[in-house]
Amino acid sequence: MSSRSNDQDSIQLTAFPKFKDGQVGCLLTAEDAQLLQGFLKQSRGKRSFRFQEVKLTRKANTLTALPTSSQFHGFFVLFWMGVALMLLKVAANNWRVYGSIWGKNEIVRLMMDKDVAVLGLTDLALCCSTGFGLLLQRAILSGFVRWNNLGWLIQNVWQAFYLGAVTWWSYHRDWPWTHTVFIMLHCLTMLMKQHSYASYNGYLSELYHTRETLKIRLGQLDPSHTGATSTANTTSTHDWNVEIADSKENDLRRRQRSFNLQNFAGSRETDQILSLIRTIDQGVHLEPDQVESFCRLIEQEINVLSEGLKGRCSQTDNYYPRNLTVKNFSDFISLPTLVYELEYPRTEKINWLYVAEKTAATFGIIVVMIAVSQSWIYPVVVHTVQMKEHGLTVQQRLREFPWVLSDLLFPFMMEYLLAFYVIWECVLNALAEITMFADREFYSDWWNSVSWDQFARDWNRPVHDFLFRHVYHSSIRAYRLSRVSASLITFLLSACVHELIMLCIFRRLRGYLLILQMSQLPLVALSRTSLMRDRHLLGNIFFWLGIFTAPSLLCSLYLII
Repeated sequence: MSSRSNDQDSIQLTAFPKFKDGQVGCLLTAEDAQLLQGFLKQSRGKRSFRFQEVKLTRKANTLTALPTSSQFHGFFVLFWMGVALMLLKVAANNWRVYGSIWGKNEIVRLMMDKDVAVLGLTDLALCCSTGFGLLLQRAILSGFVRWNNLGWLIQNVWQAFYLGAVTWWSYHRDWPWTHTVFIMLHCLTMLMKQHSYASYNGYLSELYHTRETLKIRLGQLDPSHTGATSTANTTSTHDWNVEIADSKENDLRRRQRSFNLQNFAGSRETDQILSLIRTIDQGVHLEPDQVESFCRLIEQEINVLSEGLKGRCSQTDNYYPRNLTVKNFSDFISLPTLVYELEYPRTEKINWLYVAEKTAATFGIIVVMIAVSQSWIYPVVVHTVQMKEHGLTVQQRLREFPWVLSDLLFPFMMEYLLAFYVIWECVLNALAEITMFADREFYSDWWNSVSWDQFARDWNRPVHDFLFRHVYHSSIRAYRLSRVSASLITFLLSACVHELIMLCIFRRLRGYLLILQMSQLPLVALSRTSLMRDRHLLGNIFFWLGIFTAPSLLCSLYLII
């Protein structure tokens, strides 16, 4: 969710000191009033910067960190032994019936017979085109466009075009569901990465612009800061002594002297700031000690903005705008994370044996998933397709709905668990090891969830971190939404994206997944009531009932209706 920044950091200060005829002095302007109001805002609370809600650390996945001495390690071993025995049983049956351990092999042919090369080239173009975000940020840094004015709009138009083009291409090529799922998931991943990169760097560009403008203002106020700006020399010959002629200005001068700007610089008291702001419209000129105090205020703000431009950097000097390089952008695109940071926790070396282990596990589990699909899911799908081809009405097909649902319950549950393991445990860990990415907490113990909001946090941590930073918090900051409204927006966006994937797979818009996902909200509210709050076992039972039935229910609905 991209929006214009409403932070005080984006204030433009372009005013120069003003001098009255026959006088030499420094006059605070309306732009300075805006700056002082920014100080007033900061004095009421601790200064914070956006896009720092998510903190990446050196953590391991729950299953990866499972020690062999754990009391539950045996169940982990039992699960994989059961998977191996099931695979042997399927292979033996296929050999007996078809003379091959792969059986009729329709799933493999579906994956390999059509447009494999085109799919690969499409994915390559998908990755290369993400470089648009880097070009836009370089243009913003060079001053061709401002993020808060036009930059955010250009980025969002590009993202809409990016998603629309990939969706249209998958329709145009009429790819099977295997190709469609891969390209759409990768497209959404790259889309989230681009959004995070653009939002964070766009925000930093506004901080950077404000800091550079403050440096110019500092050079105008104090000639000794010649390094801050080349225009500082234009004021280097001024004496900064105030000469007030008439009684009105003498009265203003006495009131101004009663305001100790040095105390303001040290304490930033609210009433003192407001007092200074009220005198600006009356043409108050500052004395040398007051100019010095005001300069110290600007210096403090420059230092604060410089800290903001560093982000969480502690090991490197990859500060903005040094990070706007092809190397840094390519590094982020390859990392198994969806939130952009100036610096990530990294490991010291690559354990290639670990990479080989996860790679072998990836291909092994894919074989198991193909076997499960071929033996238990594909025959049910073919049966539902034949019912439609034979002209059965919706009422007649609905009579078969309970049997289709029951036939798909166990194989879909198996595929669900295997898909989780192959993506979040094998693929992401292998990629993290190759890229030396240290934060491996791609999921938590979601199987112990007692509510759907806990499952949403623990099941897919990279996506959760993205939604938490760029949708939930951005909705609260930019649109001043309540936490409840921001949660609703986050759930709705997630549900719409999932429904888009179902639309691309089945070529029909039904909204079944959208409805089921949004139904989690009242279930979350129910889990927080006194009826369910402390009943963790009951909550976990309801959670597993949903996980067990939802995938097969969705597929049955799309196949039958």
